[in-house]
Amino acid sequence: MLENLIVNDYLRFVILLVGGFIVLRVFVWIIQKVFAKLTEKTKTDLDDLILKKTSKPLTFLVFVIVLRVAIEELTFGANMDDIINKALFSLIIVGIFLVVYAIFFLVINRGWKKISEKNRSKGKNEGLFHLLMGTLKVVFVIAIFLVILNYWGVEIGPLLAGIGIGGIAIAFALQSSLSNVFGGVSIILDESVRVGDLVTLSDGPTGQIMKIGLRSTKIKTFDNEVIIVPNGKLADSNIHNIAQPEPKSRVVIPFGVAYGSDIEKVKKVVLAEIKKVENFIEEPAPSVRFLEMADSSLNFKAYFFVNSFENRFAAIDEANTRIYNALNKAKIEIPFPQMDVHVKK
Repeated sequence: MLENLIVNDYLRFVILLVGGFIVLRVFVWIIQKVFAKLTEKTKTDLDDLILKKTSKPLTFLVFVIVLRVAIEELTFGANMDDIINKALFSLIIVGIFLVVYAIFFLVINRGWKKISEKNRSKGKNEGLFHLLMGTLKVVFVIAIFLVILNYWGVEIGPLLAGIGIGGIAIAFALQSSLSNVFGGVSIILDESVRVGDLVTLSDGPTGQIMKIGLRSTKIKTFDNEVIIVPNGKLADSNIHNIAQPEPKSRVVIPFGVAYGSDIEKVKKVVLAEIKKVENFIEEPAPSVRFLEMADSSLNFKAYFFVNSFENRFAAIDEANTRIYNALNKAKIEIPFPQMDVHVKK
């Protein structure tokens, strides 16, 4: 019927492509809205996330399906028509896989979060999750590739056998990459570092673990820079993990007072101030120790703990400020390096 109304093949193609895409996209949108209405009273937000994550893959799938229908209006020759049809059907397979992967990812993600909350091991589970999803992405890509090859008439059996034989040679060629993969697995299972931990690497940089991936680990420094460390190197290096064995962290504040100061008064004043620091915790008990009689001052150190390593630097700043102001208020002199010179006649 459309051929009788519109003689030009390309015009029919454009009308079918644009009109069909709009109609199908509106139909999918209505289905999504109905589904959202039916599930809005559910306790979980998983259904809402599925609708959001599958929107783009569904749009791509709808477009390819409409393109496959509209292309029938054009004639390129028997061989070319067959190639175009197979190519478009391959894209439809990719679109279906993208939708399935988006749903699968969300379900796995939600289940993993529940496991983390139940076992109270968020860092470990998050690292395993990133590693698992990295592996699953590779598996999905290989699966799509094999399905498409099979559709194009390529014998998969001999190909898999060839891949198995060639895999040995590839394994030798990719020793460093495989080392990084197994390094990431060992890091996660050993729990030497976890996502969110504050670490200092053997070569100096300090930062927070952002992500433990399939090949490398991302560390965010205090300068808001990202250091990417291969997992193999990280597994073999010495790591100072500030976040383990527990989040609480000790703060050490060195300070000095002038000779002639009352030692007990100094300890009492400083101890009272460090107990006022935000995020201070009572256990282990704080202390102020007289360490040495130096050239120009009596040197002390104040020791106390805060509830988390994340609050450590803020606590250092607040403690220094409080100690300085308290010593001045108590009229306890804070000396500076000086030298007395005596001239003989």
